Amino acid sequence: MAESTVTFFAEKLSNLILQEASVFGEVEGQIKLLRNELEWMRLFLRDADSKLIYDERVKLWVNQIRSATHDAEDVIDEFILNMDHRKRRLNTLKFLPTCVGMVDKLPFIHELDSRVKDINAMIGAIMVNRSKYGLEALTASSSSTADQAVAYKEKRAPVVEESDVVGIDDGAEEVKQMLMVKVETVGRSVVSIVGMGGLGKTTLAKKVYSQRDVQGRFDRKAWVYVSQEFRAREILLAIALQVMSPSDEEKRKLEEMGEIELGEKLCVYLKEKMYLVVMDDVWSSEVWSRLQPHFPEAKDGSKVLITTRNKEIALHATYSEAFIYELRLMNEGESWQLFLKKAFRGTGTTTPELEGLGKKIVTKCKGLPLAIVVLGGLLSTKEKTKQSWEKVLASVEWHLDQGPESCMGILALSYNDLPYYLKSCFLYCGIFPEDSKIDAWHLIKLWLAEGFIQRRGKERLEDIAEDYMHELIHRSLIQVADRRIDGRVKSCRMHDLLRDLAVSEAKDANFFEVHEKMDSTFPISIRRLVIHQNLINHDISQCLHNSSSQLRNLVSFRGPIGKESWGSLQEHIKLLTVLNLLEERFGGHMLPRDIGQLIHLKFLCIKGSYGTIKLPSSIGRLVNLQSLDLGSLHCIIPHSIWKLKKLRHLECCNSWVSSQSQINKCVNGYLGVEQLTNLQTLALIGGSWLKGDGLGKLTQLRSLALDKCSTSYLKTDFFKSIAKLTALQFLNLSFTKEHTMKTLVSPYGSVREKKNVTIDHHNKTLLFGLMPFSHHAYLCKLSLHGMLGKLPEQIEFYPPKLLGLSLWACRLTDDPMMILKKLPSLRILVLGSDAYVGEKMVCSSGGFLQLESLELYSLYELEELIVERGAMSSLKTLKIMNCNKMKKLPHGLLEQTNLEKLFLRGLSCHRLIKDIEEVGGEDWDKLCKIMC
Repeated sequence: MAESTVTFFAEKLSNLILQEASVFGEVEGQIKLLRNELEWMRLFLRDADSKLIYDERVKLWVNQIRSATHDAEDVIDEFILNMDHRKRRLNTLKFLPTCVGMVDKLPFIHELDSRVKDINAMIGAIMVNRSKYGLEALTASSSSTADQAVAYKEKRAPVVEESDVVGIDDGAEEVKQMLMVKVETVGRSVVSIVGMGGLGKTTLAKKVYSQRDVQGRFDRKAWVYVSQEFRAREILLAIALQVMSPSDEEKRKLEEMGEIELGEKLCVYLKEKMYLVVMDDVWSSEVWSRLQPHFPEAKDGSKVLITTRNKEIALHATYSEAFIYELRLMNEGESWQLFLKKAFRGTGTTTPELEGLGKKIVTKCKGLPLAIVVLGGLLSTKEKTKQSWEKVLASVEWHLDQGPESCMGILALSYNDLPYYLKSCFLYCGIFPEDSKIDAWHLIKLWLAEGFIQRRGKERLEDIAEDYMHELIHRSLIQVADRRIDGRVKSCRMHDLLRDLAVSEAKDANFFEVHEKMDSTFPISIRRLVIHQNLINHDISQCLHNSSSQLRNLVSFRGPIGKESWGSLQEHIKLLTVLNLLEERFGGHMLPRDIGQLIHLKFLCIKGSYGTIKLPSSIGRLVNLQSLDLGSLHCIIPHSIWKLKKLRHLECCNSWVSSQSQINKCVNGYLGVEQLTNLQTLALIGGSWLKGDGLGKLTQLRSLALDKCSTSYLKTDFFKSIAKLTALQFLNLSFTKEHTMKTLVSPYGSVREKKNVTIDHHNKTLLFGLMPFSHHAYLCKLSLHGMLGKLPEQIEFYPPKLLGLSLWACRLTDDPMMILKKLPSLRILVLGSDAYVGEKMVCSSGGFLQLESLELYSLYELEELIVERGAMSSLKTLKIMNCNKMKKLPHGLLEQTNLEKLFLRGLSCHRLIKDIEEVGGEDWDKLCKIMC
């Protein structure tokens, strides 16, 4: 950890010396001396970090280096902040002569010189102590470099998924039978899986939950993570959102309800349903006592599945001990097979020499799956030699000698073996609440803002960060929760034991402080503060009152920061790098005007389920900002946002940027989107900033989402700009009706404009302004919202590697399936809101061979969907929602052998289901198995 702290700051200092040499002036020599000392320290720390667990002297020496580095970072950043304030003050006094400005600068220079000299002296003394107290034997380790090289080569190697864990098949069958059987005396019963941490309770529950016959038995299903931070209202809301499949308006109403009202509504909804609710990781009997009244007993066969470490909790909730499944430890054979899958990445090949060592290592895990997969992940990064494995075995034995917590010792070994650049990334995962699903993209942006990602030639930083994530997954230190359409990680999870380790190590290294209790005591020195509970008796500024350091990261998962708190917070957050406010409900807040003083801010995220927020014009002073994320909040963003040339991610899908007035252009110069050439992600409501060809200059864009784009802004230059963005991977364009009635284009790209025209639905050559996507080689997901005349028939028009296509409100009159069936790689197709206004759709034989998911929403004129034999042979999921004129279920639907999930909603669907139920037979049996 200390090595990463020094490395990140040394790189930052080197960049500052290059960029701000004129600012440092005569102090530049001392700054370079500091940078050089840090480089030497970094070399010695590479090995020291791994040895501090063995020697208290090393631990003290490392902690002193870390503290000195933090002091140095504060000194440099405070100086840059003071220089920024001075520059702005002088800009308001332009009539003063230059000499006055130099005199004004001298006190800051002298103070910086004095403080940097003190730090250099302190570092010199720390380095002297290294030899004075017998620590000179520490040298840079060559093995870590070798391991990093192996990791780099294998960064894309396949991982062993949770479903591959051996030894749980018998348990899965037993738990499944408990869920499938009816209990005569009760309408709803509880099944419990009990076992110690790391034994695989969640893995077993997921294996059972995902089985087709289990999915098919229950009308409504939900999975919620409970954890130690139990909040009844949030659990009820999560269940309601899954079982009810509400519209946006219904979802908003649910989110506004309190616990009692929400529980009553859920109870009424489930009364006539056969449901299955999984409550994972229950820590208290109070959970069941509080939630039980909201699970009705009216429908025979409904089940609640609980996983817990405590058998008393299971006995409290379960009707009979016969419905409690106690997980056992793995036997020797099962442990060895699981180890082979992880250590050899699924190949299972070993040598007699390594097999003997491997079995000794596995024996130390005592049959605990989590310990086995983590140690296997560690060894998968090591050279397959006797010497390398003997070192790991010796380390395991040392850790186990330290105390009875054998699993935690093995997990700590895996953490200590991480290369320095991964340690910070792993610990950072601990800031998220226990058992929460972590958005991978959000995590990557945080890593970037913190400076954890080390440059590798010309590679994109975000791609390097993804490699870091893959390496943590390979080592089984984090788990994949969901994947994107292209196979990349969408979200991840952290086992609660590994999170405990991360929080403990972070606190020990003064990396971050997590406050999960309402009246926590705050330490004297905090650099990163994470708040999971409302601070009932204090505000944040009071909690930081005794802190001796400057806060660099503030993350709050609970409650907004009130206006009163901002003023008193200023003294503690002036060097803030990350401000991350993730709130359940957010509305009507405005960031203070002096937010612009936080010039070191790189990451600003404010999210809520709904609401508005106001940004002051001073946002344009955040010159180091890399990421602005307002989620779905509504906001008018000041046009000064275009000043932020370091911005890489601008994600504000429900926000629009204000127009720059002519007066402002004359005074401050023109500001436009084309100045943000580092942008990788852009999500905004369309506006005047789309005029001209500025968008086409953002050639690094990977993701673009534009909403409510109207006619007045969309001319030829706009469509040419889209054609130039050939690095795009995701594109979402939404056009207003006004535009689709005025601007038309042929599928070959020749744009022509007409005013006040009516679209001729029989004209087969017209499509609104988009040009062919044939050069968008990386575009895998495309979403279009707005009226189309007709889909182009030429397959060359579409992106060559398109995996997902969504069409909304297109009002196509010709059956789109005749064209879309030709797309060779299409896996997901969504048609919604009258995307097609015809009465019949046919999926002909041999078409859509790769399609896995077909989703139809609100196609109000559709009466019949025909799936011919040999079509959609890979289809796994079919959703038909509110297609109220459908007269019968898709012809050929029940012949689809791979179909796993069928979602039917709407009045006509209820009638169709009832008709099949009355007839019964094989069709009804098949329908019951796949219907969700």
